[in-house]
Amino acid sequence: MEIIKTPLAGLLIIKPDVFEDERGYFFESYNREKFIAHGIDVNFVQDNESKSKRGVLRGLHFQNPPFAQGKLVRVMRGSVLDVAVDIRTGSPTYGQWSSIVLSGQNKWMYWIPSGFAHGFLTLEDDTIFFYKCTNVYNKESEGAVRWNDPDLRIDWGIEDPVISPKDQVAPLFRELESGF
Repeated sequence: MEIIKTPLAGLLIIKPDVFEDERGYFFESYNREKFIAHGIDVNFVQDNESKSKRGVLRGLHFQNPPFAQGKLVRVMRGSVLDVAVDIRTGSPTYGQWSSIVLSGQNKWMYWIPSGFAHGFLTLEDDTIFFYKCTNVYNKESEGAVRWNDPDLRIDWGIEDPVISPKDQVAPLFRELESGF
C-alpha cells in the first residue's frame, strides 16, 4: 500500500497493492494497522454507497462538529473526479482544493479528514461510489459549499452537471459558517 501526501495537510491518496491473475484481482481496501502507521488513527462507524449516471455532481458537502466526518472514499465501478476543499479556519491552505480521478480500474482511495468539504463528479454511467465515515450523518450538522463557487474556481471539466436542488443553492465559500 502506497500512501501519498497532497499539498493539503491530512488529505491523502492511497494506492493499494492489487494482486491480479487469470482469476481476477484481490486487494486490501482497509487495514487498521497500516492506516495507523501512516497517521490515520480513526474508527469508522458508517458506510455509504451511491450509484450515479454520468455527469452527476454531488457536493461539496461536510458535517460540522460534533458530527464532523473523516471519509475514506473509493469507486467500485466507473470513475469520478473527486474534490476536497480545506474549510479548516486558520489552516494555511484554507480555501484551497485538490482533486483526483478515482476509478474502479485504478482502485485508488482518498482519505479526506474532517475539516474538508467533499464532492465528486461522475465520469461514467452506473458509477458506484463507496465511502467509510468516522461519524454518523446528522442532518442538523450538515453543511455545503456551492460546487461552482467563483472564489474557489474548481475545474470540474463540465459546464452543466446534474445537481440536486439543495446543491444548486448551497452557500458560497465566503458565506461559509463551519465549526472548523
